[in-house]
Amino acid sequence: MPTGSPAYSVILPVYNEEDNIGPLIAEIRGVLAPLGRPFEILPVDDCSRDRSLEVLRQLAAKFPEVRVVRHSRNCGQSAAFASGLRRARGEVVITLDADGQNDPADLPRMIAALVGDVAGVVGIRRRREDSTIRRLSSRFANRYRDWITGVPVQDAGCFLRVLRREATRELPVFNGLHRFVVTILRSQGYRIVEMEVGHRPRRTGVSKYGVGNRLWRGIRDCFAMRWYRARVIPADRLVPEENCGR
Repeated sequence: MPTGSPAYSVILPVYNEEDNIGPLIAEIRGVLAPLGRPFEILPVDDCSRDRSLEVLRQLAAKFPEVRVVRHSRNCGQSAAFASGLRRARGEVVITLDADGQNDPADLPRMIAALVGDVAGVVGIRRRREDSTIRRLSSRFANRYRDWITGVPVQDAGCFLRVLRREATRELPVFNGLHRFVVTILRSQGYRIVEMEVGHRPRRTGVSKYGVGNRLWRGIRDCFAMRWYRARVIPADRLVPEENCGR
C-alpha cells in the first residue's frame, strides 16, 4: 500500500460480526489498494459480545492500515460512526456496514463521482437483499422522512457513503445521526449525489436493527430535523475569522 497521510478513511461500525469483518476488510483492501493512494480502515467495535474484537486485533497486527477503535460499552451505530469520524485522518471519509451487505466494489465509482462541488456520494440500494417487512418499513420511513423534513433522500438507510471530511465538521452527534447524515448535509447547503449501488445478502449472523427498535425514535427525530433545517446556519456562511469584515 502507498505510504503517507491517508487519502481515504474507512469507518466500519462493528457489533457481533466476527465472521463477516475479516472477509469485508479483505475486500476493502483489494478495492482501495489499486487506486494508488494511502488509506486507513477504522473498525469501531461497539462492545461486541462475540470474537469480533479479537478478530480485529489480529487484522490490525497483520495490516498496518487497520486501526481498531473500541467502545467500553455498547453505544449504537451513530456513536460508532462519530468515534470513527473523530479519528479519521483522510481527506475522504468512507462508511460501510460491517455485515458485508454493502459491496466495496462500488467504491471506486463513488469516489470518482466526488468532483467539483460534490461534498458526498451516497448509495441507493437496488434489489435489496432484506426481508419484505424491512423493505416495506424502509420505504415508508423514507417517504415519511422526506415529507416531514422537506429534504428528499431516496435511501437514508444505506450506510455506503463517500464524504469529504471537511463537510462533516459541523455534524451534530446524537443517537440516530447515521440515518440523517444526508438530510443534515443538504440542509447545510452541501451538494450530495445519490448513486445506485449493489446490496448483498448477509453471509452470517443476524441484523441488529428492526422495525420495533427504530420506528418511534425515527418519527421523533424527523421532527427534530425539521426544526434543525429551519435554524441551521448554511455552511457557506461559516467563514474563517480572518475573512470576516471589520
